[in-house]
Amino acid sequence: MRRILALLMSLVLALPAAAQANGTRIKDIANLKGVRDNQLVGYGLVTGLQGTGDTLRNAQFTEQSLQSMLDRMGINVRDARLRTRNVAAVMVTADLPPYTGTGSRIDVSVTSLGDATSLKGGTLLMTPLMGGDSLVYAAAQGPLAVSGFVVAGQAESLTQGVPTAGRIPNGALIEREVPGTFRDLPELVFELKNPDFKTATMVADAINAYSLRRFNKRVAAPRDQRSVALLRPHNIALTRFVAEVGDLTVYPDTPARVVVDQRTGTVVIGRNVQISMVAVTHSNLTLRVTETPEVSQPAPFSNGQTVVVPRTEVSATEGGGRLAILGGSDLQTLVRGLNQVGLKPSDIIAILQAVKTAGALQAELVVQ
Repeated sequence: MRRILALLMSLVLALPAAAQANGTRIKDIANLKGVRDNQLVGYGLVTGLQGTGDTLRNAQFTEQSLQSMLDRMGINVRDARLRTRNVAAVMVTADLPPYTGTGSRIDVSVTSLGDATSLKGGTLLMTPLMGGDSLVYAAAQGPLAVSGFVVAGQAESLTQGVPTAGRIPNGALIEREVPGTFRDLPELVFELKNPDFKTATMVADAINAYSLRRFNKRVAAPRDQRSVALLRPHNIALTRFVAEVGDLTVYPDTPARVVVDQRTGTVVIGRNVQISMVAVTHSNLTLRVTETPEVSQPAPFSNGQTVVVPRTEVSATEGGGRLAILGGSDLQTLVRGLNQVGLKPSDIIAILQAVKTAGALQAELVVQ
């Protein structure tokens, strides 16, 4: 883990100056308000499984769905006791891209709803996909692509990945378009993915610099830390205008933040994080508890009993700690100071929390 963190830090700090000079495109840090995906969901059946489907007696909704489907096809199975294990009830989800026309195809995700053990080799039957307004916008059908698998024997089983979830590339056909078009947008507003007052101002300045060269007027004004409003020029197509604005580059400002994941030992330090001058020492304390029970045998020809006598050994070892002075004006100096102390990721997490408590960490500490 420590080598991986050191490698990531070296890659970040070793970025060429030419690559950093290009900046970031506006369309990579902001979205056009009103141009968004719509979520679709549906309930369906997957057939063709090799005995890994739902147990119909445990998943009664699967049995009812199978009976209803066969009834619509003219097959009466209401009084029959279905025992198939080749069918599974699933939930189907998809994201409908903006301004997608009728007849286009989108990808869908399929997840098991009952007690099926694997969806590998199954085929999704035609499933209507509805939006939040309860209207059907697409229909999904096709064979599943499942990456996970499960292998089981009499005494042991092996599971790799998630065998009860799959995906169908281009598995849904759009049947209804979302009302509205790009030209019907009431206004042009870019919304930042990471809201920040400085970044919003820089986006507006970059757009105005472009519009002054192109249209001899300013067309952008920041509303708040999230949105930048634009005026529609009359001598250029709206699609071309948004495309040219999206290719403009800025240098987004990032807040000073340290993210700590205690489960994996991952520490991510932002570029603007600073630590005031502070002296830090850290040592490892190791406690070892060893249980070595002994058997006590009675003397020969005595009426005693053989008993187990507990024996516990407790030892404590504290490693030597080095006193180091931390404090840096940039990320590279901070990383160099932490590396000089010679710490593992868990030790760095403990030190950052202590430094934040002492008031020397001039950043937001986020612990996950």
